[in-house]
Amino acid sequence: MRKPGLFITLLFIMSVASAQDITIGKGWKLKIGDSTEWSAPSYNDGAWQAADVTKPWEEQGYPRTDGFGWYRLHLRIPSSLKEKAFLKDSLHFDLGYLDDGGEVYLNGQLIYKNRKTGDIKNGTYGPGSFSIGANDPAIHWNEDNIIAVRLFDTGGAGGLYGELFRLHMVDVTDNVAFNTDGDFNFGTGNTLSKTIKLVATGRYDYHGKLICKVTDPETGKVISEKQAAAAFSYGKPFSYKVSAGPLQKKSYTITYAFTESRSGNTVKKTEGTPYILTPAVAAKIRINGPDVFGERPGNPFLYRVPATGQKPLYYKAAGLPDGLTIDGVTGIITGSVKQKGDYQVTFTVTNKLGSSTKKFTIKIGDLIGLTPALGWNSWNAFGLSVNDQRVKVAANQMADKLSSHGWMYINIDDGWEAPERAADGSIVTNSKFPDMKGLTDYVHGLGLRMGIYSSPGPRTCGGYLGSYQHEEQDAKTYASWGIDYLKYDWCSYGQIAPAQPSLDEYKKPYQVMRASLDKVDRDILFSFCQYGMGDVWKWGAETGGNSWRSTGDIEDTWSSMSGIGFSQDKAAPYAQPGHFNDPDMLVVGKVGWGDSQHNSRLTPDEQYTHISLWALLSSPLLIGCDMGKLDKFTLNLLTNDEVLAINQDALGKEARQVVKKDNYQIWVKELKIGKAIGLFNISDKYQTISLSHHEISEEGLKVFDVWTQKSIAPLKSDIFEFKIPPHGVKLIRVYNYF
Repeated sequence: MRKPGLFITLLFIMSVASAQDITIGKGWKLKIGDSTEWSAPSYNDGAWQAADVTKPWEEQGYPRTDGFGWYRLHLRIPSSLKEKAFLKDSLHFDLGYLDDGGEVYLNGQLIYKNRKTGDIKNGTYGPGSFSIGANDPAIHWNEDNIIAVRLFDTGGAGGLYGELFRLHMVDVTDNVAFNTDGDFNFGTGNTLSKTIKLVATGRYDYHGKLICKVTDPETGKVISEKQAAAAFSYGKPFSYKVSAGPLQKKSYTITYAFTESRSGNTVKKTEGTPYILTPAVAAKIRINGPDVFGERPGNPFLYRVPATGQKPLYYKAAGLPDGLTIDGVTGIITGSVKQKGDYQVTFTVTNKLGSSTKKFTIKIGDLIGLTPALGWNSWNAFGLSVNDQRVKVAANQMADKLSSHGWMYINIDDGWEAPERAADGSIVTNSKFPDMKGLTDYVHGLGLRMGIYSSPGPRTCGGYLGSYQHEEQDAKTYASWGIDYLKYDWCSYGQIAPAQPSLDEYKKPYQVMRASLDKVDRDILFSFCQYGMGDVWKWGAETGGNSWRSTGDIEDTWSSMSGIGFSQDKAAPYAQPGHFNDPDMLVVGKVGWGDSQHNSRLTPDEQYTHISLWALLSSPLLIGCDMGKLDKFTLNLLTNDEVLAINQDALGKEARQVVKKDNYQIWVKELKIGKAIGLFNISDKYQTISLSHHEISEEGLKVFDVWTQKSIAPLKSDIFEFKIPPHGVKLIRVYNYF
């Protein structure tokens, strides 16, 4: 299911270099159902299915499965684990994530549950990370042990899954953390610098040695290595300035290693250095954004012409249909058009250096959302802690830094609803949103559009009020507030629908809200969020969806992002203008699902892959970071107009996978003019991927590097060769000369 941000604990990518670790990610078994006998060591699980704990159970032969399931693991716990440890008091378990309610048994004894009160159905999604005393009789040292995990999934993805599965003795270095979330400073001569911190999360005083090493992953060469004595304690971190350069335009690996003087254990963390590919915005005017925009007859129209260039800019629009006007200073078009039709408009934007024009089609008809939504959603940054002020910050940042590139939606996710409805049954906001209509007016005043969130069930995934049996009432309320976008999340509707819903039962809640939205005098983009159940891509359009989630929830890891992104080919044929597959929100920038954000755990190269792949997939691009903390690298990812043009192409087609090898893939998207091609290195090493003319187009070919916005010539004869970093991408666009 979706992750209530209140309960998320970040598992930092750190390792402790010691002998006191047992990896336990292999050998698990799975069975759907529930029986108290399954916790017993004597139970025979020989007929159970082998489980892959990197994936939810839906991806292991149990699609659309909610409710109970169990996992079991047989393992030996050697006493040497305790004997070799510096501290010998407690044994720590890392069991990925429990989705949702969970109980962990060791040799038949309950040792952990992820709830404070009630039964397992009150448990909450989160990491299965806990400790027990080393003298706990549940532990059978030097003998066979059985870990049994009981789970109850309330909806969406379910099971025991994640990246971190291990046992280790609790150590003094468990309370050491690297804070590397400060931004890199880009200096002259291709240099980088930032300040990192060593933080004590427990009440120990720490002394030891810090080593910072910069390595070129292409050659393996160490570029620099520096060390310093480090001392820190709770509330008094140790700060250290890291610098590197001059560097080439690629990512290098920085390894931070702190060796604690008493135990001799070393805590490590790595990160990649960012590099900028997107050219700086020119002073000369460029008009960006899609070539087409749709609204329904008689409904309010709002569109901000996206343009970059030296300010001030002045806007004109020739050919606007009756009922629309453009503000010459802001470029915001407002009004309403009564008559259906395709209206050919010419935008002209002027500054002191000259002017630029662009042809644009306004389609007034039955279809909206003709290109994928470009916007921001609050969930991946703030989870349930979103509030009015944070939304305003996001809106201001979008208006100031992103709207000139076509970004337009500001979407509030879960956490805005009051505990109870009004006396007449109307949905109302909680104290975090004192005036939703006023907030929407504020966003509209910036030329942006406003989105909101609900569920067809009685409760949202975060436990707030859903729209069940109030669909028409809520649709009217949304319209009265001026809402432009609705994300509708399955959540507790799993308690209304049968345990194994039919296709009609999957469609029903979305049909009901679609009919309700059709009755209001406002266009509200309708986004289904039900994780791809029932192959939603096959019926989402006919049910009235403008987009639909095609997967479970994304996390800011390579395994999550790549696993989702590279599995979209089956849904591709169903993408079309007004109806798009949605592989979930973006996880670049500072994310966190709550009050504390961290830098995306995706490497810089993986973030280029993320944006490139989502652009090729014609996916809605919904930023999930804290917009108040946009750094230079993240802005470079979000403001490349050539990348965004691929996503916003009017043809509305989704890329198809044309090559799938063990270590690379090639995806091709047909465009209105030419095609876009993504070459993805899915291995953990640099590699060269080649393309020939006949593989990508006919004669008369022009090849364009999308990120750098430069033409590419073949290296030899008709062969193009691209050296691509680990988990990286080369995104190209090809045109015919003729």
